[in-house]
Formats: sequence, structure tokens, C-alpha cells
Amino acid sequence: MNTTIRPFRLAVSEEQLADLRRRLVATRWPQPVVQDFSHGQALSLVSELADYWAQGFDWRAQEAKLNRHPQFMTEIDGQNIHFIHVKSKEANAFPLILTHGWPSSPAEYLDLIGPLTDPRAHGLAASPAFHVVIPSVPGMGLSSPLAAAGWDAARTAVAWDTLMKRLGYARYGAQGGDVGALITRELGILAPEGLAGVHVQQVFAFPTGAPGEMEGLSPFEMEGFKVLESFRKYAGYVDIQSKRPGTLAYGLVDSPAALLAWNAELFFGFEGERVAEVDRDRFLTHVSLYWFTATGGQAAEMYLANAASGAGYRELPNRTPTAVAVFPDDFRSVRRFAARSHTRLVQWTEMPRGGHFANETQPQLVVDDLRRFFGAMQTENASHGTTDH
Repeated sequence: MNTTIRPFRLAVSEEQLADLRRRLVATRWPQPVVQDFSHGQALSLVSELADYWAQGFDWRAQEAKLNRHPQFMTEIDGQNIHFIHVKSKEANAFPLILTHGWPSSPAEYLDLIGPLTDPRAHGLAASPAFHVVIPSVPGMGLSSPLAAAGWDAARTAVAWDTLMKRLGYARYGAQGGDVGALITRELGILAPEGLAGVHVQQVFAFPTGAPGEMEGLSPFEMEGFKVLESFRKYAGYVDIQSKRPGTLAYGLVDSPAALLAWNAELFFGFEGERVAEVDRDRFLTHVSLYWFTATGGQAAEMYLANAASGAGYRELPNRTPTAVAVFPDDFRSVRRFAARSHTRLVQWTEMPRGGHFANETQPQLVVDDLRRFFGAMQTENASHGTTDH
């Protein structure tokens, strides 16, 4: 087994950039039956994004932002794994692995790296501080190409534990949202030696139909079912990616406009409700990473693998200390339902604002919640050594 950790630096060629612009300019646009979002992402939004991607978006600036942080590649279970690894200068900093979702990338965490690793420089108390590891999920962007089928959330969780141990971290915590929440929860279920706690932004536990289970839910929790209903109504991407990702892949790796529209579903909302708030540069950074690695289709394989194994959400006991951050403009996790399989719900935070990609839109709220949950664990970390890379 090759356990080498190799330095990595993003370097997209000018030829790739020129090819992208050429394809965007030559896009064959559909003739929508309706002009709004009721049948899919609106032509007005996707054409606006495509024009900006081709004419205004500065990939080199975003590439430089990512390259400011140390990046590496290693092989785990036959799969290339890309990751950012930023070590804190603070004594006894606590190791933390952060996992993005779909259709996102490690760039989702760029605004968290500074406050977590160098809190003093961001007006925060020196403790807690963190060493952060931010991998690309297999098949999504730089952890590619997929070496085999079957990379579900559970298999990825095993790989994450291997990665942290390979980096010399005997004790660590984990955080994630969206697909990253599934992977992080699977880590909690796995409960490997050294995992101190997990922090997730969603627990996908739903009503079972049991008598009385809806009684006594708070107004905050009940309001969340409106978001869930919208998801069930419009989230066709889940069915397609869970069943036929290989067919979908032909369009996503050949047409940047197709990739753009498909990846906009979650970021901009099924009804365009987040059009005003999404940072175009950050969104296009994610899309560009999928485009330049030709992984728009492989990214969907996680959904098929989860559907086959049940790792999308399994009612298996998670006995690892767990924190849940619930954001109002998202599917709102319900503590009573989560408690069916989480035996150690240590921290439950109902946030005042934010949605599905809160790491981007509300990074300070996430930072504060992580510091509150993992802060006590930092002091316990002093007796455990780490290895520098």
C-alpha cells in the first residue's frame, strides 16, 4: 500500500481555460416552456452565470486563494485523495477534519480556515484553535478519478480515519454538511479509536408515522417541514444521481452549461429563492473544480453508492459525542427524531439565520459553534503527539 503524502498545487492550463470559454460561448440554449424556476433552473439565471463564467470570472484569482493553503495528495484504499492541511501555531491545537457536500468542494471552508487555525488574528481568544484537514470527497473534483464503484459515505468515513491517522493525529474531531454530514455521521457510527466528537449541519432523520411522534414539536421544528416539502417536490436530482449517474455524466462532462445548471439546483434553490445571496465567485470555483477534473458525473456516484448500501442515512447507533447545528433556511433537523439513533447529543443549536451552505453564508456562526463544541477537547489533546507534514 502506498502511504506517501505528496505536495499538490492547482495549475489549470491556459488551454483548459480557453476550451471552457469556447464551449460556454457556443452553448445551445434550450427553449423553456416557462421562464421561471417551476420546471428547473431558469434560463435567465443560467445564461447570466454562463456569461460571467466565460467573460468575468477570474479563475486565476480563485486558484491562487486555494494555493495559499498547503495541499496534498495521498492514496487510500486505492483512491487518490486530495486535501488541504493547515496547521495552527497555537499550542495544543485540536485536529479537525471538515467535509464538504455536493455540489461543493473544499473551497466551501475557505472563510473558516483563518478563524479556526489562527483565532487571535481574527479577534478571537487563542483557545480553542485547530489544525484543519479539508479533503475533497472521492469523485468530487480533485479526489479523482474514482478508482472503483462503491465509494459511499461509510467507506469514505473509513478513509477519513485513515487519513487523520496517517497525518499523525491520534485524536481528532470531524465536521460536515450535506453529503459531508452523512460522511461525518458515518464516522460517528464507526467510532474509530481517537475520534473525540462529530459536528453536523443536518441529521436526516424523518418521521416514521408512529402515533404521537409529531406532538409537542416546537414552532421552529414544525416550520422546517415546509422546507422538507419543497425538497420532496423538486429534488429530482436525488433520484437521477441515485439511479443513473452514468447516463447523466455525458452531459455534465461535455457541456459546461449543463454542469452549471445541474450544480445550481441546491445552491440557488429549487424556486430561485437564494439567487440574491449566493456568491457567484465561490459557486463558480466549485463548478470549475468539477469541470477541469471532468467529475460532474463521478460526483453523482456517491448517491448511487449510498442508495445501494443504505449509508445515506442508516438508523444505526451513533454513540460518539455529537453536536448538531440547525439552520432555519434548511431542512431543520428534529432533535426527537435524531435521538432515535444518536445516544450522545451533547450540543443542539438552532441558529438565528443561514441555510444549507452555511459554511459559506454564515461562517462566523459555524466557527462559534465549532469552538463551543470542540473547545473542551483541545485541553485534553495536550498529551497526544502529532506529526508534521
